[in-house]
Amino acid sequence: MDRRMLLSGAGAAGLAALLSACGVDDGPAADPGATGSGGPVQRGGTLRAGSPPPPTAVDPVSMYDGTAIGIVQLVAEYLIWLDKDFKLVPRLAESWQSADGGRRWTFKLRPGVTFSDGTPVDGETVKASFDRLLDPAGKSAALSAFETVLSAGGVSVPAPGTVEFKLDRPFSDFPYLVSAGNYNTVILKRDYAGDFTKGGIGTGPFVLKTYNASTGATFVRNERYWDPGRPYLDGVEIKFYADDQADLLALQGGDIDTQILSRAHLATPLAGTGAITVDTVKGTGVTVLTLRTDQAPFDRKEVRQAVAYGLARPAILQSIGSNVGDLGNDHLLAPLFAAAPTDLPQRALDKAKVAELLKAAGVTELTFKLTFEPPAKDYAVTIQNQLKQVGIAVELDQRSSKDFYGGDQAKDTPWLFTQANLVGWAGRPVPSQLIIPMVKSGGTWNGSKYANPALDAAADAYDTATTDADRKTAAATVAKILHEDVPVVIAFWSGAVRAYQNRKFRGVQAHPAQYVDFGSVSKV
Repeated sequence: MDRRMLLSGAGAAGLAALLSACGVDDGPAADPGATGSGGPVQRGGTLRAGSPPPPTAVDPVSMYDGTAIGIVQLVAEYLIWLDKDFKLVPRLAESWQSADGGRRWTFKLRPGVTFSDGTPVDGETVKASFDRLLDPAGKSAALSAFETVLSAGGVSVPAPGTVEFKLDRPFSDFPYLVSAGNYNTVILKRDYAGDFTKGGIGTGPFVLKTYNASTGATFVRNERYWDPGRPYLDGVEIKFYADDQADLLALQGGDIDTQILSRAHLATPLAGTGAITVDTVKGTGVTVLTLRTDQAPFDRKEVRQAVAYGLARPAILQSIGSNVGDLGNDHLLAPLFAAAPTDLPQRALDKAKVAELLKAAGVTELTFKLTFEPPAKDYAVTIQNQLKQVGIAVELDQRSSKDFYGGDQAKDTPWLFTQANLVGWAGRPVPSQLIIPMVKSGGTWNGSKYANPALDAAADAYDTATTDADRKTAAATVAKILHEDVPVVIAFWSGAVRAYQNRKFRGVQAHPAQYVDFGSVSKV
């Protein structure tokens, strides 16, 4: 399984807006600041944004890095957008509704939308986009998100302005899978052939004019954009910088106005200094400490719990997460998910509890090896130091990223088959996309080798719930089981930041998945 498949999406929100005639459009959004303290919109100007060069081709079908996603999101759009609170926002779809207990979903398209070259957007166009993503030969990074939910051949067009999705199983969070939360699901022309950077054509607020893999990209206003009056900018310029420090210095020096991928540990110290604002949001990205439950010493629940009680989570959030995000509680329902339980006691550092649990497991001295890739080194060292304070010895085993995700994915790749490891997961649009692959019996990316029929049943109940109450009940059961069994330790959930020059532009916002939505940005 390709490592890039881990990077799919962000966050989720409530069920109520999903199940009956969801996403009713309120019409084009009003100009920001028209009646607010910021005053009327100032049109014009070019927003300059810094970003690292994309490591692979800028192709909406296969992209998985933040720069490529940002470039595409300026040009192309989704049926549904996710705002910074992960509320579903209608874009190319006006509304959606479910039938057959969540097994069939029908989307009504926004009328009159065209691509930037004038080609109309209709049901067949949308179907072609999803058929492309669902084709295994297409190597789409979105394919894993649809696994067990939607298969090739499941999309039809009952009417020109309507698209229907027939699912493999009931899935009440399905709108998130065709939203920006599944970032490859932008709607492309029927004849798209993989040449996006050669004049990428989309329905978004900007049109790609130039692209250079070494230096950056330029965009101009899409005069055919369906939302009257937007965008307010004349254009956007993205400049590529070789490293994060160079990007940050360009922002401080005024060579750029904002960043596509602000790094919390670099950007947050700048908040409130000079003309730089750092916007922050919560998120669902997470680095997971996975414990191999089918082998000693972690085949004993008490030993896994001891590790969990040996961590000082606030200190980890501060040092590793730059205090942007939320504390984790050893389950996969991030606080940003609407169904996340709020009454489960927060696990905290407890040295006496560690000793008690190890004694109950008959373990007099606990030592284990922690495997990780270079980006997780600081986190690994922090875990090592904290657990040393409670009498648990951790041997660090750093591998190159290539080695960490290499090998046979079915039997010996380190990220799935070592005693304990740290794996970074990008935020998901729905918790099921963490629960199913990571901890469900036989999950594709179940590195802990955990299996519990009660957890499987609760996860299934969550996916098929038809009311908020049922959804929260199932989520509470999932959380309680994982919190008790601890196949994975979740110390914190990552947030996100975006830094910008506040004296020149307004409307720049952080997004939990670092997504780009500059259509509402205007000059100060």
